[in-house]
Amino acid sequence: MPTDAYLEHRILSADPVELIQILYEHGIKLVREARSALAAGDIVARSKALSRTIGILGELEGSLDREVAGTISQNLAALYQYMRGRLTAANIKQEDGPLAEVESLMQTLSGAWKAIRPMPGDAPGADTPATPAQEPAQINGPQFLPDSNSASAAHSWTA
Repeated sequence: MPTDAYLEHRILSADPVELIQILYEHGIKLVREARSALAAGDIVARSKALSRTIGILGELEGSLDREVAGTISQNLAALYQYMRGRLTAANIKQEDGPLAEVESLMQTLSGAWKAIRPMPGDAPGADTPATPAQEPAQINGPQFLPDSNSASAAHSWTA
């Protein structure tokens, strides 16, 4: 599939911040698919989309560096756990409300990551390379960067 090849290339060439942005982007897309499947009564599609979204939230939680980022990473971990619980409840109870809530939370978090460093095409001037002041290591917040000596650590996720 051409889309799969594009996504694979995008993931393999992404830096850690872009990987986080990709996860949020696909998580939001999957929640929307789950909401559509719920409305259509498609149990299999709903369950598959929610399962994949729960996996993405697990990846996001697993990427947190709790020693470096402290309270922020603890709060994000708790939020990811909360969202996974809401998705599970939505699937069991077949309710849209929790899905809408998780979609909104993921959009908010995605927006925060885009504010760290917009991806090309997200905003005017976003096509310019990041300056050192924009690098995640220069901000006070969650640190998701792998060891700088490990070239392959940034490319450990797959779609």
